[in-house]
Amino acid sequence: MFEKLALMEQKYEEISERLSDPGVISDNKLYTQLMKDFKNMTPIIEKYREYKKAQAGYAEAKELLEGGGLDRDFRDMAQAELEEGKEAMESLSQELKILLLPKDPNDDRNVIIEIRGGAGGEEASLFANSLYRMYTMYAESKGWKQEVLSANPTELGGFKEISFSIEGEGAYSRLKYESGVHRVQRVPETESQGRIHTSTVTVAVLAEADEVELEINPTDLKIDYFRASGAGGQHINKTESAVRITYLPTNVVVECQDERSQHKNKDKAMKILRSRIYEAMQQEQNDKIASERRSQVGTGDRSERIRTYNFPQGRLTDHRIGLTIYRLEDMMNGALDEVFDALATADQAARLAGAEQ
Repeated sequence: MFEKLALMEQKYEEISERLSDPGVISDNKLYTQLMKDFKNMTPIIEKYREYKKAQAGYAEAKELLEGGGLDRDFRDMAQAELEEGKEAMESLSQELKILLLPKDPNDDRNVIIEIRGGAGGEEASLFANSLYRMYTMYAESKGWKQEVLSANPTELGGFKEISFSIEGEGAYSRLKYESGVHRVQRVPETESQGRIHTSTVTVAVLAEADEVELEINPTDLKIDYFRASGAGGQHINKTESAVRITYLPTNVVVECQDERSQHKNKDKAMKILRSRIYEAMQQEQNDKIASERRSQVGTGDRSERIRTYNFPQGRLTDHRIGLTIYRLEDMMNGALDEVFDALATADQAARLAGAEQ
């Protein structure tokens, strides 16, 4: 590991020098790539330099102790420095192992989140809206941009389904663990007897695919146009602005009718379609490395029940890592970093254990 780090530090210094080269600065594409590499390497190199500093302190203290001739006070100081250096080296070595774990190539991507009401009828649709609000409030706290791509609202203010994009640095790295079944236990607004109901909502988090990297053959698409409609007759459109796109090779169907413009609806539908196709391609790759997949915190199985939101107890429980937090109201208002940090830490620990086997 340390040989690899020494070579990385050398490359880091080279990149640092190149970034001040006028020829590199004038080449926008090269400069952007080098800046990205430099940024990705910086936390690793900084941690490696901390390790080397601790290592030097340890070696110096060891040399003093082995040389002898120290009075008691100096010997005690040198011994304390030796132990402190050893502890720091062990801790920093572990941190470096985590930093050197292969990075998810999708971590820096924007995301498309699809939320669908499951078991529970209207209450499931209302909770789908609650989750949409939760994620958008989290995005707002990060300064990220969100846009509704497609929505199927209900008359009581819920969503049978809603798809929306979140654009921001590291969006996928934070939200990727949300795919799965979310269970809610609460007294619905529609319940007159005060009984607690259990409902479910399905969430899918897709890494947004760029047009450039995923070419779709137009002959593989069947595009239908129809008149938009909505809950309670709202949104009714006299022109055929709504769009339904079918990807013929896999029969994936995407509909979009939120915009008044046919062109805008088609653009949004294609955005969702590209991300679904990209996800399917990734799933195929992940199935080939199933043993590695099993060692990670789930990031893709939509049938897996991942979390329970218990409103009477004010409790959120993530079943994958056994995390329970009694601040449900805060969580529903977008304060999700504690949950996301715990999921990321558990994933890192599992991957580190797998790498050391």
